[in-house]
Amino acid sequence: MTSRVFRLHSTLELPLDDVHEFFDEVELPVEIEDIEITRRNNTLIISAVAAEDNISKYTPTAQLKASVTENRVYEDENGEWVEEMPEQEGGGFGASSAGGSGDGPSWGSLGQAQEEEPKINSKLREYACFKGDRETVLQNTALQYPMFEVLCDLARFAEKGELTAIAAVDDELEAHRIVDGEDRAATIEIIEDPTEREAENSVKWRDNKFIN
Repeated sequence: MTSRVFRLHSTLELPLDDVHEFFDEVELPVEIEDIEITRRNNTLIISAVAAEDNISKYTPTAQLKASVTENRVYEDENGEWVEEMPEQEGGGFGASSAGGSGDGPSWGSLGQAQEEEPKINSKLREYACFKGDRETVLQNTALQYPMFEVLCDLARFAEKGELTAIAAVDDELEAHRIVDGEDRAATIEIIEDPTEREAENSVKWRDNKFIN
C-alpha cells in the first residue's frame, strides 16, 4: 500500500525568511531530489522534484501552498524583532510621565517630555501562512507522503501554529499533532458517520404507502 495522507489541517505561520532558511538546511526524504520555491503575487508554492525517473515530467508532484501576508514587528530592548509592541519604562506603550513640582507639569514641559520619549523601531515583515485543509496546503498525489514529512519538519521548525493529520503507512493509520513546534500525543477515534445514521432513520419516500 502506498503511504497516503487522508486528513490534514494546518494553522502554521512563519516569517518568510525562516521558510527559506528551513529549506536551505532541511534533509529531504530520499524520494525527493530537490525543492522548487516560486512566488506568485501573495502566494508561495513549494514543489517537490522527484529523485526517480519513473515519474513523468508531466505529472504534477506534491506541493505546499501558503499565502503571504505582512505583519508589523517591533524591536525590543535586546535588539530582537517581536510581534507585540514592547512596553516603555514608566508604563504604557511608548508613554511616559513628566516629572515636576506638585502643581504638575506645564504644557511646555509635557511637550518636551514627549519629544524626549524613546521611539520604538518597527517594520513590516512578510509571513508565510500554511493554513487550511489538505487540498489547500498539500496538493497533488505524486510524492504526497514524502512532502507531508517535509511539512511535519516545517511544523517542528515553526514557533507558531498547529498541524494535525491522519496518514496511512504500511497499512496502519497514524495520527500526527504538532503544536508550536513540538510533537504532541494524538489518537484516532472511529465514530459512526451521522449521515449514514440519518439515512437509516429517514423516511423512504418511494415506498411510503401514505404518499401517492
